[in-house]
Amino acid sequence: MTLARFATILALVSALAVTACANTVRGIGRDVNATADAVEDSVD
Repeated sequence: MTLARFATILALVSALAVTACANTVRGIGRDVNATADAVEDSVD
């Protein structure tokens, strides 16, 4: 495998990993927000 091909594959895999992490972080943010809203509603 040539270095150029390896670098291209590595870049694609890295981009997919970053995209997956971004979606996960966004989901966690939504979950935390929903939990905070539920706690706030239960206090009221």
